[in-house]
Amino acid sequence: MAPRKVRMVVDLVRGMSVESAERYLAFSERKAAKPILKLLKSVIANAKNNFNFDEKKIKTLYIKKIFVDEGPKLKRWRPVSRGSAHPIQKKTSHVNIILEEKLSKARVNSKKIKKSK
Repeated sequence: MAPRKVRMVVDLVRGMSVESAERYLAFSERKAAKPILKLLKSVIANAKNNFNFDEKKIKTLYIKKIFVDEGPKLKRWRPVSRGSAHPIQKKTSHVNIILEEKLSKARVNSKKIKKSK
């Protein structure tokens, strides 16, 4: 899928919590939403298995960074009249996603109190 089309979806979910981004992508009518949702679910599964996050901790995650880079182009030819051909570029995308844990207000206040003493 072309990076330009994927960026439209990615820009909308940047900064959202994981739960709200998942809900948004599930009901989005954009074609790029389905692969991005699949990637988000994969990242959540990695957080559970590789970093031992439980359900409560996953609810505190939000999308800190998500960006799309251009991947390699597949070059194809389309036959046209008189035996000639026109070139076609099938574009691909690389999507990177970074999640971060949001600190609750209670945790932030407790850190401030400890520093002030």
